[in-house]
Amino acid sequence: MGNVFGRRSQPTRVTEQDRAVLQMKQQRDKLKQYQKRITLQLEKERLLAKQWLQDGKKEKALLLLKKKRYQDQLLDKTDSQISNLERMVQDIEFMQIEMEVIEGLKVGNHCLKTMHEIMCIEDVERILDETQESIEYQRQIDEMLAGALTQEDQEAVLAELDAITQGEDVELPEVPTEPIPEVPEAAKAGTERREAKDTAHRETLTA
Repeated sequence: MGNVFGRRSQPTRVTEQDRAVLQMKQQRDKLKQYQKRITLQLEKERLLAKQWLQDGKKEKALLLLKKKRYQDQLLDKTDSQISNLERMVQDIEFMQIEMEVIEGLKVGNHCLKTMHEIMCIEDVERILDETQESIEYQRQIDEMLAGALTQEDQEAVLAELDAITQGEDVELPEVPTEPIPEVPEAAKAGTERREAKDTAHRETLTA
């Protein structure tokens, strides 16, 4: 049943989804590098335009600021593209997680089906019935044993149990010397059982 609860580990393989995610992350990183480079360039051009204005080169400064404005718009588009790539990467990665969950549910469902085949409902009912029969049989034995003992026997058993628990010797009754009178068969059978039990008990204590 080893294969019921688990599968053999398989070597990790690169899927098409993994390649797609890697490619999109690389494109995202390139766009971020482009943003960083353009941002530094725009800062330099802004300082240069400021210098040209101070030098009275207004036309050159105006042309440079127009170029800067255009590149600012490109940066805005780059932000949007990066956001789209990151959102798509997240969607693919989450879909992969969902596929793994579904695969896990599939394996679990297969395990449950296999276990149900091993122990069908008929087997469960049969085991429960047999268990109930055993409990009922034991209950009947207990009732029979309890009914075979008199109140005096019950008290003697409890006293013996208490003496054994406290580690004391049990005082045995003296054996009668006079002849035993005739008794009815039912009473005779009960007396024989008690005598046999007393004899076994004395042998245990003197052993």
